[in-house]
Amino acid sequence: MSTLKGKTLFITGASRGIGLAIALRAARDGANIAIAAKSAEPHPKLPGTIYTAAKAIEAAGGQALPLVVDIRHEDQVLAAVEQTVARFGGIDICVNNASAISKTGTLATDMKRFDLLHGINARGTYLVSRACLPHLLQAENPHVLMLSPPLNMEERWFAPNVAYTMAKFGMSMCVLGMAGEFRDRVAFNALWPRTFIGTAAVQNILGGEATMKRTRRPEIMGDAAHAILTRDRSFSGHFCIDEQVLREQGVTDLSMYSDCPESDLIPDSFI
Repeated sequence: MSTLKGKTLFITGASRGIGLAIALRAARDGANIAIAAKSAEPHPKLPGTIYTAAKAIEAAGGQALPLVVDIRHEDQVLAAVEQTVARFGGIDICVNNASAISKTGTLATDMKRFDLLHGINARGTYLVSRACLPHLLQAENPHVLMLSPPLNMEERWFAPNVAYTMAKFGMSMCVLGMAGEFRDRVAFNALWPRTFIGTAAVQNILGGEATMKRTRRPEIMGDAAHAILTRDRSFSGHFCIDEQVLREQGVTDLSMYSDCPESDLIPDSFI
């Protein structure tokens, strides 16, 4: 399968950034996209809402269903899944993209922030996956994709930001466990960038304009996700890196995804 035409994707955090890039790539095939995110109103520092994303998806050739969802709340997730099924007839793909970031040390991370990180990243991913699974199990070639890092259990990834690493690895542990639990029925994989991606989180939290100039555009993650999601469901339990996925597809020139030289790109964490 090389296209997502007619497939239905439930994507969390798809109002901007990587989630929207994945949605737009699928939309170009003619896919249906449920945009499950909190952004219903414009934010001064976070461009885009579920409604602007819906317009972009439809302009790209897909069908869009904007849904106001905070994935920390089970009732909202379950309602959004049911609305998606009612609109499109089922769910073929779940993309767990929504994430919270706080790259702070232990003494600088209070319990409110710790709970937010785990509520969105680990618990939210588990909840959304669980809610989509009854419908995925009825799909022809179902996939679940987590935007989470490889499980590299090394001190250097934990020491600077224990709470954040624990929360992101919670997403990756869902891949490891669920890939085994649902083997040959539903594919579970993770995707992570080799370099910083130019998103609002990078601009607002990780370094501003100077850092943004040394990133790749979210489209590289959209293309890599497309390559994974069009594979057979037997491809499961993998922790994929964006550029490696694309090179396996025959893409040798990645300069289209960035305006700076390869040597100036900032490597992402966890790799």
